[in-house]
Amino acid sequence: MEPARSPIHRLTANFRLFYEGAYLSYVALFTWFAPWTYLASKIIMPLGQILFFTYLGTYATGPASTDFYVIGNAVQLAAISGVYGVTMSIGGDRWSGTLPYLFGAPANRLTIFVGRAAIHVVDGMIGVAFGLAWGALLLGLDLSRTDPLALTLTIVVTAFSTSGLGLMLGSLSLITVNVMFVNNLIYFMLLIFSGSNLDLTKLPAIMQAVSQGIPLTRGIASARLIIAGGSLTEVTPLLIQEVGIGLIYALVGYAMFRWFEIQAKRRGTLEVV
Repeated sequence: MEPARSPIHRLTANFRLFYEGAYLSYVALFTWFAPWTYLASKIIMPLGQILFFTYLGTYATGPASTDFYVIGNAVQLAAISGVYGVTMSIGGDRWSGTLPYLFGAPANRLTIFVGRAAIHVVDGMIGVAFGLAWGALLLGLDLSRTDPLALTLTIVVTAFSTSGLGLMLGSLSLITVNVMFVNNLIYFMLLIFSGSNLDLTKLPAIMQAVSQGIPLTRGIASARLIIAGGSLTEVTPLLIQEVGIGLIYALVGYAMFRWFEIQAKRRGTLEVV
């Protein structure tokens, strides 16, 4: 009989599982890319989004609104890693045929599940930082009144909340065929409902209600306040709500993940794609 492991030993094992799972899932997702393709997805595509929506928005509303579009789209970039990256980190096991091995391993499921999002949170933060840097260098975004600590915390929280959404979509990818259609639909909905490109106060009441139930909305609002000179105290309620939104999506995603595992084992459909 295997001797009982101490709490410290279990904690160490779970931490190692978390780290290795997070690292290897990220490497597996991107290692086959050509370097230029990877750079395009992380630098060129985000720059294209910021320039497109900023110039389109300022053409319609005037140059005084430049910062509104730059900040909104820079923070919106967290969703690239949160939605696409996290979803494929989970759903990729199904398409690559490694899902039976994952579910057959005697490993802590929550550690595996959450670990798939960990590096994408960092990746999302880097994407937002690049977006703000492009805004400052090319579009005159003024960061002189910004509290660096408050802005960093806002970026962390926003990347976390979008990754929570990605965890739910990743679990959904285990039971649907056309996951990229769902991902693209969600991403473009975020462009509309998160306030990155539209003033939420001018939208119909039903659209405002939807915006309050998705990630990014409060993160974008917080970033705009902070860059305009606001303090961490002012945006703390928004950030707490943003964390709560991310946790809700992550918990729903984990419940779906466990349900899929139970049903797949019961029906013998782990290999079915």
